[in-house]
Amino acid sequence: MDRRSVLKSAIALAAWYGLPSAPLFAAARATSDIADGEASSFSFDWLQGFARDLAAKAYQSTVEQLPPTLADLTPQKYNAIGYDPDHSLWNSMNGPLDIQFFHVGMAFNQPVRMYSIDPQTQQAKEIHFRPDLFDYSRADVDVSQLEGQGDLGFAGFRVFKAPSLTERDIVSFLGASYFRAVDDTYQYGLSARGVTVNTYSDGKTEEFPAFTRFWFETPKPGATTFTAYALLDSPSLAGAYRFVIHCEDERVVMDIDKHLYPRESIAQLGITPMTSMFSCGTQQRDMCLTFHPQIHDSDRLSMWLGNGEWVCRPLNNPPRVQFNTFGDDNPKGFGLLQTDHDFTHYEDIVGNYHKRPSLWVEPKGQWGKGEIQMLEIPTTGETMDNVVAFWKPEQPIEPGQELNYGYKLYWSAQPPVKPELARVRKTFTGIGGFPEGWAPGEHYPEVWAKRIAVDFIGGELKHLYDNDIDIKTQLDVPEGDVKQLDILWVEEIEGFRIQFDWYPTSDSTDPINMRLNLLADGKTVSETWLYQYFPTPPEERHYPAHPAQG
Repeated sequence: MDRRSVLKSAIALAAWYGLPSAPLFAAARATSDIADGEASSFSFDWLQGFARDLAAKAYQSTVEQLPPTLADLTPQKYNAIGYDPDHSLWNSMNGPLDIQFFHVGMAFNQPVRMYSIDPQTQQAKEIHFRPDLFDYSRADVDVSQLEGQGDLGFAGFRVFKAPSLTERDIVSFLGASYFRAVDDTYQYGLSARGVTVNTYSDGKTEEFPAFTRFWFETPKPGATTFTAYALLDSPSLAGAYRFVIHCEDERVVMDIDKHLYPRESIAQLGITPMTSMFSCGTQQRDMCLTFHPQIHDSDRLSMWLGNGEWVCRPLNNPPRVQFNTFGDDNPKGFGLLQTDHDFTHYEDIVGNYHKRPSLWVEPKGQWGKGEIQMLEIPTTGETMDNVVAFWKPEQPIEPGQELNYGYKLYWSAQPPVKPELARVRKTFTGIGGFPEGWAPGEHYPEVWAKRIAVDFIGGELKHLYDNDIDIKTQLDVPEGDVKQLDILWVEEIEGFRIQFDWYPTSDSTDPINMRLNLLADGKTVSETWLYQYFPTPPEERHYPAHPAQG
């Protein structure tokens, strides 16, 4: 298993089982002042200069060889390592926010150095790892192997918010540059990353830059917003990050500014990357190998393009690796969304997919020309993140440059903005070749077909229907034949269902990019549905045998 697989497996398992509440120690209450390093001045300007100077030097890995008792931990045993809440970063403040740290172990062998900043003096002190910060009683860790190892550092950190200051965290940074947050359901879902390098680039191996240091400003009393700074490092670049994290009641909003300094040319640099999972859904039910009707962290890539167009791209679990690009100039926003929050549509009591948040990127300033790029990887299970999406700038990335990006990340059930036009509710696929309302009995149609249906809701649709204003479709399907296109009003959703049958005209199984939007009185009244359909292989283009036929 390669490093990417190990990281994803560990992160996925951490999300699956959840991180346990840290057990309280029997010992007397300890001091919460755990920053025991020497004081030194800190500012974001200093961090930018530090990252710039670091990028001018040859990369030096700080990955460490962990003692066997930590390296050989299972995900379950790793999650069983408890943190003493009496040693949490802001314990003595008795405020609404607090921070605890993750132990190194398993594939998390990149030590991350942590610092606490006094907001009055702007002096930073390091928080050193020591075993007495943790409880190993449920993890089968041989503490004697940690003696003489020096400062192992931490693997990451997590944030708690009152009233759940020790039980359920709301923000987590763990593994390379991965991080995630929750909404008011407290359910983690997809992840963000600090940056990606060569995720899908010919002849290039994907690189995983890592956050190697964090600095935390002590929040004001009673505040639910805090600021963290991070240093990112990798063979290809270094970076300085500022996260202003707003822990709101119904969502988490991260206001991010980052400065990147390439060490070498980078073929594919991913800005604001997000990583999610799509196993199966209404448009791909044949991939639902368990009894669950749907399994996914996100169901679509939503894009608000610079020209004002809204695009809905349903996600796929493709039969083979797929890489797609969507060119744009100064995007207004994009994200991987989980739009269906009905438990009965998943029937899952472990993954809780109906509770998983969406993630929306809101660029600050002008980003110029580039592409929203998305990689989809086949998967037969739900523990692998198989979807990656990010912004790739058009400009070549060369050593000596400084790249500055500002943006906001919204972790919430729904994004903070939505089109005024009608929007896509769901996409469905299934057997075709027969009229709506009639299912084949003993005699199937002679020619095989696939039926595709798209539901549009919201916008002006109810008004148009009530006033008998004709809805027209603008459908582009570049391969095969489209027949029996129906426009159906669905009272239960107060929207239109557009359905059609697709007939193959060749044996090709190359993906087909279908495009659809709705028109009324000559104007566009819906967002654009952009769907990548994978034709059924020729040998499978037949209807199942009817029981009466033996």
